[in-house]
Amino acid sequence: MSTIAPVAGPAPARPGIGTFERYLTIWVALCIVAGIALGHLLPGLFASIATAEVARVNLVVAVLIWLMIIPMLLKIDFGSLGSVRQHWKGVGVTLFINWAVKPFSMAALGTFFIGYLFAPLLPAGEGPSYIAGLILLAAAPCTAMVFVWSNLCEGEPTYTLSQVALNDVLMVFLFAPLVALLLGVASVTVPWDTLLLSVVLYIVVPVIVAQVIRRGVLASGGKPALDRLLARLGPVSLVALLATLVLLFGFQGEQIIAQPLVIALLAVPILIQVYLNAGLAYWLSRRFGVAWCVAAPAALIGASNFFELAVAAAISLFGLKSGAALATVVGVLVEVPVMLSVVSIVKRSRGWYERGATA
Repeated sequence: MSTIAPVAGPAPARPGIGTFERYLTIWVALCIVAGIALGHLLPGLFASIATAEVARVNLVVAVLIWLMIIPMLLKIDFGSLGSVRQHWKGVGVTLFINWAVKPFSMAALGTFFIGYLFAPLLPAGEGPSYIAGLILLAAAPCTAMVFVWSNLCEGEPTYTLSQVALNDVLMVFLFAPLVALLLGVASVTVPWDTLLLSVVLYIVVPVIVAQVIRRGVLASGGKPALDRLLARLGPVSLVALLATLVLLFGFQGEQIIAQPLVIALLAVPILIQVYLNAGLAYWLSRRFGVAWCVAAPAALIGASNFFELAVAAAISLFGLKSGAALATVVGVLVEVPVMLSVVSIVKRSRGWYERGATA
């Protein structure tokens, strides 16, 4: 989703977060307002969009999702997987958090807060759908914005690139069974055919397309040509994300107006999950003596989510008007301010971390 391309090498540039990305939460809030207003003003248009489906996949949303995901995947160099060995402890910590802790902790937090504690405050019968959306949000590690967070905290770029590439490979094989397992625990019926179709459409196909384009551009124009392409496609990715959010809130408008507290309540388990997993990854890295320049991005990769994939999967599995889709959008709403706070925490604690890692 970022317009900033990851770089590897002995002296990597460390660009800051872009203006548009810095204020992503504001843009998302404006999309909420615009979507709700348009949903009331143009109900026929949104009804037509909702019916444009093939095999439960909304064609309009599918195109927007591809415009979101493919520019991000262009940044991934799967050739960097060979460098995983250089930072195996940091990679091990992040893999443990991403695949053995985060999805399960979110399922537990969602069940407690949404299924039990907040249940009287939520629309009747929507609890399982909201929990499903939270599970989808936590089941896929972040791909693009991680590069921004890593740059901001002066993280090791080779580790960040290799870790993201490894997670992308693992998502192809682990996302569907992990989601199916946790949705089953949350008592949500899993449409396996739609789930597998979502994995193919929103992980496998974009990865293949992105890598074909990436190799072609590098072969013809080298790294400068790829950087220029990423700079041009970055805004396209962001606009596609915001357009998708307008559609979601166009369909969710009546429910949100009736229950404005829903968004705040859904944010609670997301916030707890982010700080829990970031803190655990950071602490484990310190215990294992991982260098701070690896531990900092490890904490950020462990905490952040591939919300673009979560939104796409939620729409495919449960529909545009579902509580699951709304829950994944709340993840977009809180992503930037929360992750910026994690960046600040790991930078401020560097002295404490390095004293413990040395000891």
